[in-house]
Amino acid sequence: MMSAESLDDDSGPVVVKEDRLWSDNGWTARVIKNQDDDGWAVEMLKDGESEPALVGPWTMGRDKKNPKPLDAGAFQTLVKTASEVLRRHEQHLHALLHKHITVSTDGGAVNVLLDIVPDDYEPYAVLSARDAFDEVLAEMRVSAGFKLDRRSAAAWVESGFGKPE
Repeated sequence: MMSAESLDDDSGPVVVKEDRLWSDNGWTARVIKNQDDDGWAVEMLKDGESEPALVGPWTMGRDKKNPKPLDAGAFQTLVKTASEVLRRHEQHLHALLHKHITVSTDGGAVNVLLDIVPDDYEPYAVLSARDAFDEVLAEMRVSAGFKLDRRSAAAWVESGFGKPE
């Protein structure tokens, strides 16, 4: 199956559908020689990214030496899998950079948030407190290494939002 379709008037991306290379809907699948053994691998690259979102083993063809050709079903499965990998990576990164703890006080619940700004030169974090109506009670810049846990959140709230330890 060797075909390539392109839109000549710059109204959209090039669509490629070849045995070892498919490109469509913002994704490119490329079947490559597996460097670790005699087999084959497939890499999924999202348009605009320099690193593949997914690299995995690829099935050998009937001759047991060449790879099985890509097809529409396999491409759609690879897009779905690679999209899920990226989504999980983004969720993990978000969880690392944004922490949230609720502290109970006599005046009601206080939500303490830590938002880390991962700057290459001067990373920092913003520690903030919000009431039940999402009104900002306090906000300050702290070290990116600030550890937000129940103890530190409660101590900050109890201190009247002074400089945390």
